[in-house]
This record gives sequence, structure tokens and C-alpha cells, in this order.
Amino acid sequence: MDISVVIPLLNEDESLQELHDWIAKVMQSNRYSYEILFIDDGSTDTSWEVIEKLSQENPQVKGIRFQKNYGKSQALNAGFKEVEGKVVITMDADLQDSPDEIPELYNLIVKEGFDLISGWKKKRYDSKIRKNLPSKLFNAAARKTSGLKLHDFNCGLKAYKKEVIKNIDVSGEMHRYIPVLAKNAGFNKIDEKVVVHQARKYGVTKFGMDRFINGFLDLITIWFISKFGKRPMHLFGLLGTIMFIIGCTFAFYLGLDKLFFNTTGRLITTRPEFYIALTTMVIGTQFFLAGFLGEIILRTKTDTKRYSISSKINL
Repeated sequence: MDISVVIPLLNEDESLQELHDWIAKVMQSNRYSYEILFIDDGSTDTSWEVIEKLSQENPQVKGIRFQKNYGKSQALNAGFKEVEGKVVITMDADLQDSPDEIPELYNLIVKEGFDLISGWKKKRYDSKIRKNLPSKLFNAAARKTSGLKLHDFNCGLKAYKKEVIKNIDVSGEMHRYIPVLAKNAGFNKIDEKVVVHQARKYGVTKFGMDRFINGFLDLITIWFISKFGKRPMHLFGLLGTIMFIIGCTFAFYLGLDKLFFNTTGRLITTRPEFYIALTTMVIGTQFFLAGFLGEIILRTKTDTKRYSISSKINL
């Protein structure tokens, strides 16, 4: 199979028929073998009924329905487990991503040999204050932290070599950082392509300002995981050692001063150096314990179920 299109969605029943017809037209005109996988992330409208209807009209349409809303990352993770195409395209269901971009994205993966191509919505139709400005700040921080020179990490329109999505685990709200996850997994041929961003035609956006706060918190998380996820003791042990050395140095100084230089001076417990020594040694010990606990958890963890699927179509 040439292409798998993965589309997570939440309450997008108005746009699904039009989106399907558009994708099918592009696939047929370019003679691609394909599948379209819709992941219904707990919609409360008639989205699932529309997907069932589309699957009856077109056997290439497949569907996964979550029991409730689990988030875009979980939807993508479920979709990535099922797809079969040698190139995987992700896009949003709101018609703001253009399926006409698919042939060029496909060629960049197949003919140019890229592992991942991320869309860049250079010209946007979103609110400048609520979305554009926070997005620029978020992307600047992501570039600085990850080392990837992408302009739009959060663009839903991306193309992947099949091996990429089969070797990464998208959890939490890490869908924003799939290029970073791919880089950490050893896929280095990552680039971007300017794509068309269309104004929303139906419904309203499902994301608020809180996504940028969560985005920055996730950025810190993924930085830590990429650096120390396999060896937490390297970070916490280093910090613990530094703090413990500081504490021992102050304690040694206080002991020498009291025993040999200022034997009749004030009590050690009335000196600020005593509390610095005590605090840093306690904190150093806690860092060591955090490192040990991290190592134990890492070695004993088991995969937990992050979402519940209520229905599948053609899978």
C-alpha cells in the first residue's frame, strides 16, 4: 500500500464527507493505493455515523472509535498501530489542511528519502493574539530545546516513512513533538514543507490557550526524557553529589573552626553555615533517592492501557 492517511477528530461531522471526497479524488487521480483511517476521539455528534456511512461507500475507509475523549496523542498512537502504508500522512479533520499537498509530501518521503516532513503553515488564518503569537513563542522554544530547525512543530499535516511511526510512542500530549520523538529514535532526515493553511469552514476550534501552557510543560518533559529518560541517576546523582559536597564542605569548615580556631565562640547551631550544610546534605540525599527510584521504576515498568476502543471498522 502506498499511503495511509490518519485523521484524528472530535465532533467534526460536518466536514468528514467533504474531506473524504477530496482525499479520494487526490488518491485516484495519482493512482495511489491507499487507506483513510479516521480516529473518533469520543465525539458527541454524529461523526461516527458519518464514518460508518463512508466505510460502506468506500472500503478504503477504516475507523477507530474511542470510548471517550482521550486526546489527539492517544488517537494518533492508536492509528499508527493499525496503518499499513509505506508513507503515512496525518492531517486534521477540519479542512484547514489541504489533501492537495499529499502527492508532494509522498514524493519527498519516497523519492527524496526523508524520514519525516513536517508542514509549515507560513500564512495562517488564525487569531494573531490567541494563536499566532503564542505559536511563534512555542516554536522558538521547541527549536532551541530540540535542535530541530522547524518553524511549525504543531502543524497537523505531516508525512512519515512507515518505519518512523512504528518506532515511536506518542503519549500524553506529545503529538506536538513527534519530530523530536523521531529524532530521539534515530531518524535524522527531517525537514519541513510550506503548506496551505485554509480558514476553518465548519465548527469551532477544539483547542484553547491552555494548550500552549501544556505545550511548554511537555517540552520540558520531552527534553528531560531525551536526555535522561534511560538514565535518571545520571542527572539526580550528579545534582545529589554536588549538593552533598557543598554540605560536607560547610560541615567540615564548621568542625575545624570550632575544634581548632574559635573554640570559645558561639554555638555552631547559631551560625548560618550550619543550616546551609544541613539543608544541602538533606537535599543531596533526596536527589540520590529520586535517582534510585527513577532507575527502579524504569526497570520494572510495564505498559499501561492509555485508552479504550469501543468500535472498529474494516480493521
